[in-house]
Amino acid sequence: MISRNTKQKKLISTEIKSFNRFFNADELYDRIRKKDKKIGIATIYRALRYLKKNNELCSYVCERKIIYSKDNRSHCHFICDKCNKIEHINLNRLDFLKKYIHGELCYVQIDVSGICERCKNKN
Repeated sequence: MISRNTKQKKLISTEIKSFNRFFNADELYDRIRKKDKKIGIATIYRALRYLKKNNELCSYVCERKIIYSKDNRSHCHFICDKCNKIEHINLNRLDFLKKYIHGELCYVQIDVSGICERCKNKN
């Protein structure tokens, strides 16, 4: 998974494989620190950057943080223009985008803005 095989890199790789959802660098660091106190956050960031560069991880922006996924999952939000509430949207099918893409669609990140139900009902 990561270039040279060291004990730290094996641990990082194992912990990433254990996630079955999106995760961020801090969550990965917290898990790893419980097993090896010597690993620093800079090592985590270097490993994540390497894995992303080599297409072994996908990254997205969620609430101004970079999150990662070991799978090609799409990450979508609905953001209310009035209250700024962010709601995660699960898009299972991306067929509607295929006619606009000249190539193979793997995953997307979409932010949709509008007025949420609560704010809409206030007016």
